[in-house]
Parts: sequence; structure tokens; C-alpha cells
Amino acid sequence: MEKATVVVVGGGATGVGILRDLAMRGVDVMLVEKQDLVNGASSRYHGLLHSGGRYAVKDQEAAKECIIENTILRKIGKSCVEASGGMFICLDIDREQDPTYEEQWVQGCKDSGIEARQISLDEAFRLEPLLSRHVVSAYLVPDAAIDGFRMSWQNVDSAKRYGGRLKTYTEVIGVITENGTVKGVKVRDYFSGEEYEIACDILVNAAGGWAGELAQLAGLEVGVQPDKGTLLAFNQRLTSHVVNRLHKSSDGDIFVPHGSITILGTTSMSVPSAEDTSTAREEVEKLMSIGEKTFEHLRDCRMLRAFAGSRPLYIPPGGSLGRGASRGFAIVDHEKQDGLKGMFTIVGGKFTTYRLMAEKMADAVAAKLGNTEPCRTAEEPLVPEVSEADKKAARKYFPAYGTDLAATRLGPERFARVTETLKNNPEKRELLCECENVTVGEVEEMAKELSSFRINDIRRRTRLGMGTCQANFCALRSASVFARVGRDEGAKDSLGQMKEFLQGRWKGIRPVLLGRTIRETEMTRALYELSFNVNGHRIGGDKE
Repeated sequence: MEKATVVVVGGGATGVGILRDLAMRGVDVMLVEKQDLVNGASSRYHGLLHSGGRYAVKDQEAAKECIIENTILRKIGKSCVEASGGMFICLDIDREQDPTYEEQWVQGCKDSGIEARQISLDEAFRLEPLLSRHVVSAYLVPDAAIDGFRMSWQNVDSAKRYGGRLKTYTEVIGVITENGTVKGVKVRDYFSGEEYEIACDILVNAAGGWAGELAQLAGLEVGVQPDKGTLLAFNQRLTSHVVNRLHKSSDGDIFVPHGSITILGTTSMSVPSAEDTSTAREEVEKLMSIGEKTFEHLRDCRMLRAFAGSRPLYIPPGGSLGRGASRGFAIVDHEKQDGLKGMFTIVGGKFTTYRLMAEKMADAVAAKLGNTEPCRTAEEPLVPEVSEADKKAARKYFPAYGTDLAATRLGPERFARVTETLKNNPEKRELLCECENVTVGEVEEMAKELSSFRINDIRRRTRLGMGTCQANFCALRSASVFARVGRDEGAKDSLGQMKEFLQGRWKGIRPVLLGRTIRETEMTRALYELSFNVNGHRIGGDKE
């Protein structure tokens, strides 16, 4: 039987944050996740690093947490954060609907410690030329964009340096208890189907939208309501700042720039299961009709895809659902609440406060273990930065504009290895993904990771196929590389891996099939079905 002092279940931002925090305190900790890391809500959101402005009126505590954590994450995760800044804009219709909200918001920001500087309309339109001319006031706040994939993997890299362990594609199917005490978990390997046990002294349930299901395995109940949010990605940078509507939080009122694209979000809909990441044309139309009030020419822009994720809202007895539910977090000690010793659940919260949530959870676990080591996650960077000297030396081997992107994705150790590979093997400088500047050498490096079982796993680490062509060209290229260097059974079924990759992209494209997107999808179908005779799956369709 395998053993760890603490087993953390759930590979989202909160789970990996707990893994890092406990490992840095010297605790023997293992994280298990039923799929790949960052496969749920932590990768299916608008990528906003909140200033707290969005909560300045409704939830002062959340607003204060956000601005503090915003500052910390900028410091410890520099390569994950794009410090774009944010702008809250009030439209004439917003002021008509609630004439007092703006004043409340300004005071709320002041009370929460959020710098909100009002600017003239001339300056607002100079900074954001595409804004609607129905804007009547504008404020600058310290919002930013953050890469959830990169931030989470860098937490894991940091945890590993301190002895933290990780098992992906490992599903918890049972909680082992004895005399009212947790003794371990029973798990199933996703690929082999093998079932085995992992002993532990403490079990931390950080399964997000699935936290209620895990609690049930221990005979407990946790009030978690999955709340689905749908978002749209556009193939251009519509805005330089994160742009928020200055009104009561609602659907479709945030635009977040990420690299060369922009994400519009989000909706709020209670769903029975966190597995529901479906999107529909009606949701797309709803977001577009709201979004075009901020950017009037929004329908002239090409939509890349729609995607959705489920927020794990904590619903205490008698609590509200949807946007009425708190965005705060809760920690449940099941020994105190249910009489089961050695089990905790952490639910709720948001990506911006993941580190704080992990700190509070690790404090509780450490207290149970008698561990008095302080939390250091707010001071120590996740990974060292790649030096300017190393990037300068590598530019002759990487594609134009690709060096800085690769450095932020890879970190110093992997970047040095890939640079050496490209230096000694010029053929590996070839781009697999032009949209995101991903080379053969980088894909090969990520394929060597023990947690890389599928092409989609490599996608989440490199952004392969996540650019404007949505894997139209890189799916075939990456499949050929994966067949050569991939691990285990996945490499043997590279054709199946390619189909899975394409179908994942199609899921998001299907709800936005309009105009040029239809023509491009037909090109993809012709390329794979007709030119390459890829049968058994309809590219851009359903299984046959």
C-alpha cells in the first residue's frame, strides 16, 4: 500500500496550492486527480486576476482578499501574469438603471484598499479606442490577466522541489475509515483500470464542483452547487485593459485580453453536475447581445470558440444560488462537524484567492499534525525567472517572437534543455503550432513529463492548438511527434489522440458556427476527412 501523511484530492488551483504549501512546510503530501491537472474550473474561466473591484459593493471581505492576493500573485508568479490593468466603464443605461451604484462602488473601492482612479472620457477612448461612445464615466483599477494552466503547473513544479508528489488520471473511488477515523483512499488508474489503496493520516477534499461527490464516498454531505459559466473567445485583442461594466455583477460584462485573443464572460447557471461544460448558441447570442453594448462593433469580430466551466459555489443551509451565492470560500473540519477524524473539505472561492485558500487549509492541516512551520508561499516565487542573458542567447534558435513565450511556459530548467535541443537539432526548431509559436523541441520536452499521457495534456502545458486556427494544422503535426516520443498506450494510438484533440476543439467551435468560422471548419473537415482519409470520426461532427 502506498502511503502519504496527507492526500489532497483535486488538481485545480486550490489543490495544487495546498500541495505546494504543505510540501514547503515539510509535510509528506500527495495530490491525486482523476484527469489531467487544471481540467475543471481553474482552466474554464475568463482568466481574470481580480483587483477586487467587482466585489467592492456586494462583498467587502472578498474585495479585500482579492487586492491583497492580486499583489502577491504578481510577485510570485510574474511569468503567469499579464499586468494589463483594468478599466471599469459606466454606460448611460447603467447609470439610468441605478443612479447610486457608481457612488457606492467608488466608496467600496476606497474602503477595500483598491486604487480606483477616475479618468476623463478622452483618456478612456485614447486607451481603448473601440469602446462604445455611450460610456459616461471610466476608472482605472489594478486588474490583470492570469494564465491558469501555467500558474497551476508552476505550483506543482515548486511543490516537487520540496518533495510533494502527484498522481494524475487517478480517481478516488472510496474513502477508507476505521472507528471514525480516515485511514486512506481507494483509487482507480484511468488507463489500466487497476484499483489500489493509498494510506494517509489526513484527507483534504479540494475537488471543487465534485467536492460533494467525494464527501458522499465518506458518507458525508457538503453543500456544493456547480454554477456553470459560459464564455466566448475572439481571435483578436479587442482591448488592452481588462474592461468591466460598472454596474451590479451580471452576465457578459467582462472582457479580458490574453496574448493575441480576448475572452468575454460570463454567464451564471446552476447545473446538476460539474461535468456539464456544454455550450449552446442561445448562450452565445446572449453574451454577444450584452457584450456589444460595451464594444458596439463586436459582431464584426471573429469568434474562436465558446467554452464553459462550473464554479464550485458553497451553499450553506438556507443560502442563495447563482449570483446571489457568496464567492467566498469555506473550510469544513469533518471531525468537528460530522465526527469523522482526519478529513477536511475546502469549497468556494475564486482563482485569484487560491493561494490564500491553500494557506488557510494548510494552517488547519498543520495544526492537526503539530507542524509549526509558517506559510512561505506569499514570499517565494513559484519558479525562478529565465535570465535575460539566457533568452538573448536562445533567440538564434527559437522562432521570431517565440523565445519569450517559451521562457514563460517552460521555466529555466526546461527552457535550457529545449534551447540545447534546438541548438543541436535544427530540424526540431520547426513550428508545430504557428499561432502560439510552439516548436517540435518544446512538444518533445513536455511529452517526456511523467504526467503527459495525451496530446491534450501537452496542449495544456504549451497552448498547442489554442490559437486562432484551433488545431487546424497542428493536430496532425503533433500526432506524428506524439507517436514518436509519447508515453505508453497513448503514443500507440496517435490517430485516436489526434481525433480526440480535434473533437475537443470542435466542441467549442460548434456553438459559434457563423460566417468565416463555417468556412474554416469546412476546410478542417476537407483537410482531415478527404485529404488524409481520417475515418471513424466526423471531424466537425459527431461519432459515427
